[in-house]
Amino acid sequence: MPSNNLVCHERIEKWSVIWRVPFVLSLVAFAGCAAYTPATLTTAHPAHPEAVVAPEPPPSTTLAYRPADMPSARPAAAAAHGNGASPAGQKGGQSVVGEGKVIAVVPASSEIVLTHGAIPGFMDAMTMGYPAQPPSLLEGVQAGDTVRFTIDTAAKAIVTLEKLSQ
Repeated sequence: MPSNNLVCHERIEKWSVIWRVPFVLSLVAFAGCAAYTPATLTTAHPAHPEAVVAPEPPPSTTLAYRPADMPSARPAAAAAHGNGASPAGQKGGQSVVGEGKVIAVVPASSEIVLTHGAIPGFMDAMTMGYPAQPPSLLEGVQAGDTVRFTIDTAAKAIVTLEKLSQ
């Protein structure tokens, strides 16, 4: 029967061999990392300070990019409407009528959010925010009211708003 000292010595040797392998491997790994130098950036790399800027993408045909694409703050139809002229009677002006329910009134931006059925020849049923021209149309209207409205299709604004009895 082997002595206890011999058994302990064999175990210590076994564990020292087991721990030497990972230690040596980690030294090799660290030594390999110390030798690494990243490639220098060329002007073709996007992080380089003198890199060529990407070309401008073509303008979208569905979004407004230029001032001419943006709706004006006060469309000509609204100005004429305030003077008693009919928006539909203007040159090129056309209006459509719809009925819906008021979801929200935003007086700060003169807008009303409506959910409405399909408006034949103009748009499908949806919930959408519309500017009100003139803003005084929003007086007395609140969320939950059922309304009949006229949209000036050129100005894309509500020009008449009538509260329907509930």
